[in-house]
Amino acid sequence: MSPRNTAQRAAILDVLTETEAPLGIEQILSKGQQAVASLSQATVYRILKQMMDRGHVATVQLPGQTPLYELSGKGHHHFFRCWQCEQMFEVTGCEGLVDQLVPRGFALEDHDLFLYGLCATCRRNG
Repeated sequence: MSPRNTAQRAAILDVLTETEAPLGIEQILSKGQQAVASLSQATVYRILKQMMDRGHVATVQLPGQTPLYELSGKGHHHFFRCWQCEQMFEVTGCEGLVDQLVPRGFALEDHDLFLYGLCATCRRNG
């Protein structure tokens, strides 16, 4: 592995570590280029794939959107996405709530929950 590749990998890891919400390729590229100006979109894709294959990165798939990426190991969590600024915020506390929505006699095996609306900042500025 070349030193340049190591610097690029480190930049991508830093971006994912410093960000609480999942990020798209363009966001990772833009933030990563602040540390390594030569970072390219193809390199971001390649390194993310390697990191996913090793179990270090997971994808978050919003309906009708391209995948977003975050570090693995965060456990079960959900998101609120602001319509206006498109930021994503982690939502906690679904334990027990989702079970109440399952029809009687059914067995829940998995779920995804995405909430949409306006974040507090956009509500204040709107």
